[in-house]
Amino acid sequence: MNPASQPPLFLCGDVMTGRGVDQILAHPSQPWLHESHVHSALDYVRLAERKTGPIARPVAPAYPWGEALAELDHRAAQPRIANLETAITTSDDAWPGKAVHYRMHPRNIACLQAAGIDCAILANNHVLDWGRAGLADTLDALDRAHIAHAGAGADDASAACAAVLPRPGGGRVVVLAFAMPNAGTPAAWRATAVHPGVNLLDDWSAASQRRIAAQAGQLRRPGDVVVLSIHWGPNWGYDIDPAQRGFAHALIDHAGIDIVHGHSSHHPLGIEVHAGKPILYGCGDFINDYEGIGGYESYRPELALMVFVSFDGGGSADLRLVPMRRSRFRLAHAREAEMSWLQAMFATQGRVLGTRVARTAAHELRLWAA
Repeated sequence: MNPASQPPLFLCGDVMTGRGVDQILAHPSQPWLHESHVHSALDYVRLAERKTGPIARPVAPAYPWGEALAELDHRAAQPRIANLETAITTSDDAWPGKAVHYRMHPRNIACLQAAGIDCAILANNHVLDWGRAGLADTLDALDRAHIAHAGAGADDASAACAAVLPRPGGGRVVVLAFAMPNAGTPAAWRATAVHPGVNLLDDWSAASQRRIAAQAGQLRRPGDVVVLSIHWGPNWGYDIDPAQRGFAHALIDHAGIDIVHGHSSHHPLGIEVHAGKPILYGCGDFINDYEGIGGYESYRPELALMVFVSFDGGGSADLRLVPMRRSRFRLAHAREAEMSWLQAMFATQGRVLGTRVARTAAHELRLWAA
């Protein structure tokens, strides 16, 4: 199939179906928490209801995805890749000294299946919230649901293993996944030859670039799209470290990466297109239970972003963005004022990153290199 006629890939940021979201699904976990001020996951449900209205529960598995499902189906997006920022476990072995612990009951795995998620990124700072037993449960639940995963595993070799996903018209999407300490990933979570854990990338050095380039080079076949999914950087703020930007450029120029899929930020960040390849510095949260939490309103953290990427015959990306908003733990299309706010944000950030953005449909923005 001609690359231009392939359906788009779908990427999004953090999918946090644990804690409050888990409580409204059909099979909630035990709600108790180890947080300093909140001791029950049900409190996050109550905070959201206080702000936006009651949530009738239990909800269907598809409920949190809301209107995003119609977008996915309308665009026939495949494969669908999300950063899964929760353990899927019944483990009570909360990681000591950690402020927040996310988990979803394994019987709620249908929530991920409802959106047709093809690949769950596990390289992040929450997958071991409930210990190594919780990680083992997560891997098992995803395997049983036939959802590919990358970025964590039973040892260092399996944690580094790429997910290889078929494309509907032929070819493959190869997904490499890493977490960085600057996104809050504990050093003790590093996978080793004898310990389960995450695929940790320590820095943006030339050695790290060579590590990724060597793996990508071994895996790539003609017609492949290679995605580097990476959990990096702080939760808030629009500043992008020049070293981070240089590292992303080098991955495209020298490591053969076609899409840099960055996440960790709780709100969308500016997007760059370098040599025809997209760099998503921060996709923002996609599903979470933060509705009733204040303090960062200027970043519009209630807004989420669907990212659809296609490639033309020359290998350059066509990037379409569908803004969403969360209300009652459910996604809906962004309203007109919210669309305008996001468009203005991407335009402002694009002046630094060399990109332009335009409204192309009622619920769509297109972003390209200026």
